[in-house]
Amino acid sequence: MKQKTFVNPIEWRNGTVRIIDQTRLPVELKYEDCAKVSDIWWAIKKLKVRGAPLIGIAGALGFLLGMHKARAKGRSSLRKEAKKLHAYLSLSRPTAVNLSWALSRMQDVVDSCVDKPKDEVLRELKDEVERIIDEDIKMCFRMSEYGSKIIHSGDRLLTVCNAGGLATSGYGTALGVFYRAHEDGKNIKVYACETRPLLQGARLTTWELMHNGIDTTLICDNVAADVMRRFKISGIFVGADRIAANGDFANKIGTYSLAVLANYHKIPFYCAAPFSTFDLSISCGRQIPIEERDKKEVTSLYFKKPIAPLGVSVFNPAFDVTPHGLVSGIITEKGIIRAPFKENIRSIYGK
Repeated sequence: MKQKTFVNPIEWRNGTVRIIDQTRLPVELKYEDCAKVSDIWWAIKKLKVRGAPLIGIAGALGFLLGMHKARAKGRSSLRKEAKKLHAYLSLSRPTAVNLSWALSRMQDVVDSCVDKPKDEVLRELKDEVERIIDEDIKMCFRMSEYGSKIIHSGDRLLTVCNAGGLATSGYGTALGVFYRAHEDGKNIKVYACETRPLLQGARLTTWELMHNGIDTTLICDNVAADVMRRFKISGIFVGADRIAANGDFANKIGTYSLAVLANYHKIPFYCAAPFSTFDLSISCGRQIPIEERDKKEVTSLYFKKPIAPLGVSVFNPAFDVTPHGLVSGIITEKGIIRAPFKENIRSIYGK
């Protein structure tokens, strides 16, 4: 099957990084050129660029942009500049491990360029970014192949947040599984949770699914349990921002709730993510750093006037952690990992 991508959410163009500003979707498909490293930092922080794999790619491109801007020329000063970029870009969002993974790869390129002139270092950095993007595309397609095999024609599926082309280099993880099943001729229906408070499901996932011709129904997050019972959901597929060594994983807030509900209704619950999202340095989900965001996202975002009393306390974590005991399988580019997760993750990761 010919590999194709739905969108091109990010690219290197004429010395700048061009992104789709995802905060404007679905009303407007607007591209933005990031000419400074700080532009990339804020694009990640403000969710103009989002989704674990895409955050990693954005970080790598931001690193490349910063090295182009660097005045340093000698090997020692270039390495020092690279370390500053690595540290700075790592702070944009803490939960998605793909960011540090991609930045470490870029740092390794600089460290390996012994006595090479700056122009050659920049060429090798650009080659590394292209490898990261190419690998991501291939990983998403391989994941989609494995995931499509467990989907049948007539299935009613459910997802949360956005794990599609807008969250990767153009195809998707969890949504990539849906796309492949659809391309394989399977008649499926997808229910997309709106994903409060930033509505990535309503704004982005439905936009992608409908564009790809998939039967799509948008639901409020608090309707999920009723949908599971009333419409006999066949499976739930979500992405991930970091997966611990035991299979616990962090994903958009609300994922854990779906996993608990799926367990009660005896519905298979799958996570789809590449191995770049695994963090085997942490043993369990309790060690995953969880980002907390501005309370205004809950109290007033997308509304002309505040919807909560002035001064109310707000708890606004961007992610929650789903324990591995609620997971039916983790779909990766190397196959579907099932329990016992700790042993099987180690075994497949080693291969």
